[in-house]
Amino acid sequence: MLTILRRIVLEFSQATELDQALLRLVSQVKSALSTQCCSVYLADHQKKHFILMASNGLAENAFGRTSVGFTEGLVGLVGQREEPINIANAKLHPDFIHAPEVEEEKFKAFLGTPIIHQRKVLGILTVQQEQARVFNEDEEAFLVTLSAQLATVLASVEAQGMIELCHSNQGVGKSIIGIGGSPGVAIGEMVVMSPKADLSTVAVDKASNSVQQLTIFNDAVSRTIAEFSQMSEKLKAIISDSSLDIFDVYKQLIEGDNFKIEVIAKIQSGWNAQSALKLVVDHYVMQFEALDDEYLRERAYDIKDLGNRLLNNIQNMEELEQQLPNKFILVAEDVSASMLAEYQHLGLLGIVSITGSNNSHTAILAKALNIPAIMGVDYLAIRQLHKKNAVLDGYAYQLYVNPGDALINEYRHILAAENLLNAQVKEAEHLPASTIDGHSVSLLINSGLSAGFEYSQNVGADGVGLYRTEIPFMNRSCFPSEAEQTALYREVLESFAGKPVTMRTLDVGGDKSLPYFPIIEANPFLGWRGIRITLDHPEIFLVQIRSMMKANHGLGNLAIMLPMISSITEVDEAIRLINQAYYELTTEFFCNESDVLIRPKVGVMIEVPGVIFQLEDLANKVDFFSVGSNDLTQYLLAVDRNNSRVASLYDFYHPAVLRSLNYIAQKSQTRDVPLSICGELANEPTGALLLIAMGYKNLSMSAHSLAKVKWVIRHVEYRELRQILDQVLSLTTTASVHSYMHEQLVKLGLGDFVHAKLK
Repeated sequence: MLTILRRIVLEFSQATELDQALLRLVSQVKSALSTQCCSVYLADHQKKHFILMASNGLAENAFGRTSVGFTEGLVGLVGQREEPINIANAKLHPDFIHAPEVEEEKFKAFLGTPIIHQRKVLGILTVQQEQARVFNEDEEAFLVTLSAQLATVLASVEAQGMIELCHSNQGVGKSIIGIGGSPGVAIGEMVVMSPKADLSTVAVDKASNSVQQLTIFNDAVSRTIAEFSQMSEKLKAIISDSSLDIFDVYKQLIEGDNFKIEVIAKIQSGWNAQSALKLVVDHYVMQFEALDDEYLRERAYDIKDLGNRLLNNIQNMEELEQQLPNKFILVAEDVSASMLAEYQHLGLLGIVSITGSNNSHTAILAKALNIPAIMGVDYLAIRQLHKKNAVLDGYAYQLYVNPGDALINEYRHILAAENLLNAQVKEAEHLPASTIDGHSVSLLINSGLSAGFEYSQNVGADGVGLYRTEIPFMNRSCFPSEAEQTALYREVLESFAGKPVTMRTLDVGGDKSLPYFPIIEANPFLGWRGIRITLDHPEIFLVQIRSMMKANHGLGNLAIMLPMISSITEVDEAIRLINQAYYELTTEFFCNESDVLIRPKVGVMIEVPGVIFQLEDLANKVDFFSVGSNDLTQYLLAVDRNNSRVASLYDFYHPAVLRSLNYIAQKSQTRDVPLSICGELANEPTGALLLIAMGYKNLSMSAHSLAKVKWVIRHVEYRELRQILDQVLSLTTTASVHSYMHEQLVKLGLGDFVHAKLK
């Protein structure tokens, strides 16, 4: 039976026409169970009924026409109860409904099982027989197992648009859910784009003339650098913050010795230019995709984008002119940052990408350009979307395909309110972040990609709350020297002279391995990573600390933050090494009394749930706490937010997360320990207000979110926030928190900031 089951599922998954696949399915099940009838009903959740789509045993003219309400008949009962219903004589059951058009009068025995995907009933699979009997355990188990396996395939088919259940009159259209990339709303026609060149399609091959291949590669490098420069220059008139750094990083990577040397070495060993490029890029991509840290893992998409750009110039492909609508939503398997830069001035309204997350550079750039985006869309067949109309809701991470007039009008009102709001928000960019009743907070930015625009103070930031130091370690073939690190950190600190800059020590390890320092573990999320690896390798830790302190000399705006702390012992050992580095430097370089080296403040990241219960002990050891809300939420809820099957469970507004954050704030206040938070929660106006009510006075966020958060803060009273928080902390479900916060912010006149996110 297992072989039969596998064959049925495989054939169904490979079918290209749904109607024929369903007919084949019911025939195979009927044969496998030696029964007299098998039927499949699919759910229409807008009309709240099941439609008979295929059967071997019932009347053919009923297919696609006969429907059963969600609360009607035995089919409806199976859907309601979400479990198998096995009845010896269906006609005697109180829920039985006679439907003469399906011609089922002769059947008595009935077995129905729900087809459920992610708690959603997609359909009902039934078998029937003339003889009155209860189907045996093996038959029931077969049908249950088959339904469970069909659920994933059917969900894919549904998302691909192969199921059309008369949605034209209900005014909504099919809704596809993804992962948040950039907030906002877009209404327009979708245009599906394919990459001009794709390294994944390149078959590696040798070349006889290495000199010629080197010339081809070098020419491609020059053209690609010129393209990135042009893109960056075009966008400078629109963007003045860190978002454009991606093009500098691309150019630095191409021009850097390591990348070019590796490609050139492959060419000199006999590979042609495009094969050499593929081999090197694939190696980089593999290293980045193996990382745990989501921010760093997303760099794999940047490397792919860079590789495809170079490949396009190696192949010298001429761009095909594509007729674009005046306004359009860009859809692609991988919408890259450079693709976004190409089309942003040609009427681009929004983007939909199968790959990527809210930390991809595409998402970062989309936020800076105020272009709504959803990423990581699962089970999406791109070919089905080309030239179809859509509403893209970047707040609720939803794409409505072929929406009705009512839905379009609703979102047009939202767009009008957004345009007015953005103009107002801009006015508060350089004003203090203070509530109406005088409660002040400090708004900082998260950074760490590269120097340049990222450290611009044009966004009105009070400093850097999180500077990631991993990137200089990643884009190399060996550990960076003390001098290299010192120069980089100096540039960062000087860019924010007079304002605090908190640098996180090297946070790698586990499945976030360096190309030259690979680590393979069975459970990398809970393995050798963060502070654990740097304490095990003090030679790495000490060099970094010395570099930071030397860079801070004469500036005094550095604070050092220790990541992934899980015990007091780790803090003690880290501080011992920090003190060692400090005394070494004072002895070696700063022995003159007039030239004093300042010892920076040292803090810890609160992201491992266990340390929440050691805050009082930690308060005796460090100068400040900084909550990493992304990892803390992930560990508290045991949810990988980039896993589409469970991403909906990842929510900062979960009562356990909010109560934990409040507890941390209370303990910090009791011990008078400065407290900050860095993570997505601080990026959201709703989350920022709750954090302020809890007592967080330093919020670190994306530069793109700062003005909006500041504007909201300036339009509320602290005493009102405290009252709201008291009620929020008494709520027991995530949904009730969202609902209550939406209600309260509407009362405060701030409903436009949450109109789509919290509804």
